[in-house]
Amino acid sequence: MPVEQLIILALVQGITEFLPISSSAHLILVPQFTGAVDQGPLIDVAVHVGTLGAVVLYLWRDVVQMLVGIGWAMRGRPDAGFRLALQIVLATIPLVAAGYAASRYLGTELRSIEVIAWATLGFGILLWVVDRAGMTVRRIEHMKYGGALFIGLSQVLALIPGTSRSGITMTAARFLGFERSEAARFSMLLAIPAILAAGTLAGIDLYKSGDAQLTTDAVIAAGLSLITALFAIVAMMGWLKRASFLPFVLYRILLGSGLLFWIYLY
Repeated sequence: MPVEQLIILALVQGITEFLPISSSAHLILVPQFTGAVDQGPLIDVAVHVGTLGAVVLYLWRDVVQMLVGIGWAMRGRPDAGFRLALQIVLATIPLVAAGYAASRYLGTELRSIEVIAWATLGFGILLWVVDRAGMTVRRIEHMKYGGALFIGLSQVLALIPGTSRSGITMTAARFLGFERSEAARFSMLLAIPAILAAGTLAGIDLYKSGDAQLTTDAVIAAGLSLITALFAIVAMMGWLKRASFLPFVLYRILLGSGLLFWIYLY
């Protein structure tokens, strides 16, 4: 794969993964509008793994808290860190089950620009409505298991390209009254097991393929997306601590409307 395409994919993934605008949709759109060959799912997963490194670096305190909490729980002394780890696991189960079913029975049928356009527009408007109506009074420390499961169930909708995993989980968290930055924080924590599982499977596939060039491409893409994602996370969290999701909503409306115009009228 040309280095230029790897750089574009890494930049797109790094910027969009944790913003509520759908990274998967943007990765599908890149080859559509650049004329390049579709990079395939392995490179998609590689850039996701890069963003996993970024979120672990940014939320290292939460990650350490969960790991320590698991250690204490194994000694019969569960704490808040273990509780958070359980909530992340509970919220991940619906996505794992639905993702397996989708990969088995749907394949790539949803990777169309029309699906992306409607999902980008519709779920963007939903985020705006919920963000305006939702209270802003709760933090992750107030999360209940039922709330974690509700947010986890919302992730299933992210299997539709254009929905945005981060966008729909932030929408669900805002619906439950969580602060904007806390909604983003929990959404990013939820990304860790999902990306880790996908990255592990992709790594096994790369090893079995024996394709040295593909492996090199994947490593380069992952490294570039890590750096880009870290900057994007810092910028997003700084914004959400003092303002709303409106810029992301407006971007989604413009992108979705533009794609629909291109599909139906151009």
